[in-house]
Amino acid sequence: MTATTTTTRKVLLSGSRPTGRQHLGNYVGALAQWLELQDECECFFMIADWHALTNAYNDTSALPENIKNQVMDWLAVGLDPKKATIFVQSAVKEHAELALLLGMFTPLGLAERCTSWKDLVIEQGIEEMRTYGFLGYPVLQSADILIYRAEIVPVGKDQVEHIEKAVDIAEKVNSRYGEVFTIPKWRLSKSPVLLGNDGRKMSKSWNNTIQLSDSSDAMWEKMRVMVTDPARVRKTDPGDPEKCSVWAYHKVFTPAARHEEIVANCTSAGWGCMQCKKVLFEAVDGHFAPARERRADLEARPDAWKEIIFEGNRAARARARETMTVVREKLHLYQSNGWD
Repeated sequence: MTATTTTTRKVLLSGSRPTGRQHLGNYVGALAQWLELQDECECFFMIADWHALTNAYNDTSALPENIKNQVMDWLAVGLDPKKATIFVQSAVKEHAELALLLGMFTPLGLAERCTSWKDLVIEQGIEEMRTYGFLGYPVLQSADILIYRAEIVPVGKDQVEHIEKAVDIAEKVNSRYGEVFTIPKWRLSKSPVLLGNDGRKMSKSWNNTIQLSDSSDAMWEKMRVMVTDPARVRKTDPGDPEKCSVWAYHKVFTPAARHEEIVANCTSAGWGCMQCKKVLFEAVDGHFAPARERRADLEARPDAWKEIIFEGNRAARARARETMTVVREKLHLYQSNGWD
């Protein structure tokens, strides 16, 4: 069962591309906020599989498994289909219809001003990214938002420009055809940056992530090799927590009551880095123990996630069709009214 349409809470749309199993960066950057927001808003959480094709169109064979694992990870950490609608983008064809229509109103210059397009295609000259789909993905993203009449879109700073484009396009349509679309507003995520266990940006492609579905043993093996303060060569050398990626994790997962203790033992060399990592591991492992139990339960019922997505897709379709009825009417497009 999925959330039903309500007028008492603000509508929120968010999602992510199914590119592999979810990791701690995904949790801190999005999922932790979603868990709070599902109690505050009418939430639509989208598996953005069409968006996954923008830079991975050459091989889509992993998509089915990635979709499954992403849904399983979301459910395991606590996203509740009774509170929010969880759905797959490509199961709602109205996204594509609205993206086509919005493209008619989108100046080419607006699309070309996209930071990722300028970076990858113009500056780096990556020819395989010079595609209509990549150039136009902000338009598809605008359709994703506007079709659910979303009032709130939680984003990181690097995504604000895309919401601004959705606003520009929606206002252009509204100025010509009346109140067609709800104008969305972004909500900046207040998430700290967690580096990968090798000290670089956390990335699945670099294999430096700690996954939400990792066992306790796998999680510890990844944490024990985490990069710490490079100036701390010997155990007796004092450290600087602000130069240590482990400290960034402590601030998120270790109880605040222990923070003073951790800093004191680092700066005085009272602890070696391995002991500090063990304290972190205990906190993270305990935090995700309930998620492991929920995932095990889901894995014991292989069709459970499919049933949830089926219901979510149906609810998302119903909402999208309501919007498209208004859009087609306002733009004077053909409507069959049941005749064909």
